[in-house]
Amino acid sequence: MLPLLLLAGVEAEPIIVTGRGLPPGETAGAASVSIDRERIRQSASGRLEDVLRDVAGVQSFRRSDSRSSHATNQSITLRGLGGNASARALLLLDGVPQGDPFGGWISFPAYATDRIGQVRVTRGGGSGYYGPGALAGTVELESATPSESKPFVGSVAYGSRDSLDVRGSALLTGGSSALTMSGAFARGDGFVPITSSTRGPVDRAAPYKQASGAARYVQQLGQTEAQLNVSGFYDQRDRGVPFTENRGKGIDTSLRLVGKGGTRWSVLGYAQFRNFASQFSSINAARTTSTETLDQYSVPSRGFGFRGEIAPVSGPFDLRVGTDGRFVRGDTKELYQFVAGAPTRRRDAGGRSSTVGAFAVATLTHEPASVSASGRLDRWAISDGFFFQQTLAGATLTNTDFPDRHGWQGSGRLAGEARVAPPLKLRAAAYRGWRLPTLNELYRPFRAGADATAPNPDLRPETMWGGEVGTDLDLPAGWRAALTGYVARLHGAIANVTLGRGPGTFPIVGFVAAGGAYRQRQNLDAIRSRGLEADLSGRLAGLDARLSYAFVDARVDASGPAAVLDGLRPAQTPKHQLSATLGWTGPSGWSVSGTGRVLSAQFDDDLNVRRLHPALTLDSYAALPLGRHLAVELRGENLFNRTVETARGADGSIERALPRTLWLGLRLR
Repeated sequence: MLPLLLLAGVEAEPIIVTGRGLPPGETAGAASVSIDRERIRQSASGRLEDVLRDVAGVQSFRRSDSRSSHATNQSITLRGLGGNASARALLLLDGVPQGDPFGGWISFPAYATDRIGQVRVTRGGGSGYYGPGALAGTVELESATPSESKPFVGSVAYGSRDSLDVRGSALLTGGSSALTMSGAFARGDGFVPITSSTRGPVDRAAPYKQASGAARYVQQLGQTEAQLNVSGFYDQRDRGVPFTENRGKGIDTSLRLVGKGGTRWSVLGYAQFRNFASQFSSINAARTTSTETLDQYSVPSRGFGFRGEIAPVSGPFDLRVGTDGRFVRGDTKELYQFVAGAPTRRRDAGGRSSTVGAFAVATLTHEPASVSASGRLDRWAISDGFFFQQTLAGATLTNTDFPDRHGWQGSGRLAGEARVAPPLKLRAAAYRGWRLPTLNELYRPFRAGADATAPNPDLRPETMWGGEVGTDLDLPAGWRAALTGYVARLHGAIANVTLGRGPGTFPIVGFVAAGGAYRQRQNLDAIRSRGLEADLSGRLAGLDARLSYAFVDARVDASGPAAVLDGLRPAQTPKHQLSATLGWTGPSGWSVSGTGRVLSAQFDDDLNVRRLHPALTLDSYAALPLGRHLAVELRGENLFNRTVETARGADGSIERALPRTLWLGLRLR
């Protein structure tokens, strides 16, 4: 066994392990933005979803974060290709897809930002290299390398509404190995999600409690590096009225071998085990009572996957070939049709799906130009789908097995870039991508207030064609600017389509009260989007500056039952997004930064009736050193206490995101 040395006050041996995979496989023509470790550390909330908002155009389905939003609304999309809560961008951590195996949502409390070394956001889809799911783009998270980590770091912060945030990590190294262990815990009494002017007696604060832990072992074996990851999380939230608690937990593990010799190669295998539970309630018009309507007491799921690739050629011609696969299974177990506060029926619905594909990426670089082409072919399958309902007395109401389905889908990307002058680079790309419906979309009904949405086991895969042109400009004094224009068309976009109004009883979901809407997930004809993205970064009079802006003009093409949506904007899709950060770091470790974000108006529903007002927020961060290893941290979120609307209910209630939150903490460095 190789010795492990705790580096506390002891001169370390040089760390030769990296903990990283092969360099990115597609770079030519990419509209990419990177967020470094220092910027990640200075996030006012310390949460990954807020770090990602530094890149305009990256958005979750709701404006709220993982302390108050329902977990199933936490996804990632870009370029206005939203419209429902399913992720249309692919999130990876050390090469492993992070979407929930059942629902595709992202469990953001699982990612303590202290563990992350770098974030790379690539806008634009059709990645032959990464495959299914990368419709709107790819978000790559890389764990902090041993050289980026310290022997021990920890922090504790106390915030508004009796909030607590505690984190710590330790690094142990030998000459050719490194072990990192970390943990995080957060809790808070929460705020009342409904605005003061629209809330009622039933509304109360929504507390949260979240924890995560991870261990990462990296071992150098000659020219091969082995990377073993094990992580877990627990997430408990409340939605601010009785019978609306939701909980999630999971354990993930992966093993990656990376060959760094003359012929580079990588082999990855992973397993994910998740479980989710959620209660739903119906609230009367006066918001005086909350009645339980659905108890999804268990949504177990698991996912397994592999990836292998080889890069036999380097230098001006880079070639990657490989294969990957992902296999998921899950079901939802529910109690429903409550009478006098007790359930009378139960149902179980779910299935399994898989994708297996092969890919090739070729890049030729001949200064001052570079061109790359990638392609892949995937075999997809949806199988063992079922829907079962019975009374608690034992009488079977529904027992349906859905037909197995399968097919082939192709992805591809052709891109090029050229430096036409020393400071100026032009780039262009065209691509095709696709996404398989999640088990959640296929089989799980859900409720949001008085509204109810039914699944659809006949959903088809989404496919997207798109293209972009852009320019990168190196300006004087280290400033850099990027501008990208794009068009995209998402065929068969899956959306929640309104088919009826309450009061009434509807298939699968049952009774919908007056004012509520009955919806079903359906494939639209398309979502077409076009837009412009601009990024600027550099230093100004000792200040680090970063600005990101996205303009999105997205519209729905629809016919048949969804014809009423034709020409409307996809739900939860703002036309303008802006993020701007100014920061300063002094010679003795002082640091101050402020981040302003602007979101234009957007609609909460597919019919574009429930309009959410524009939002402006300002966050801040300051670190004041108290000696060499200790610093005081001051953090502020939404300093102006602006009301950020996230949803509008059928009863006129307005849900909001986080109000002003102040933090005071200590960090051991």
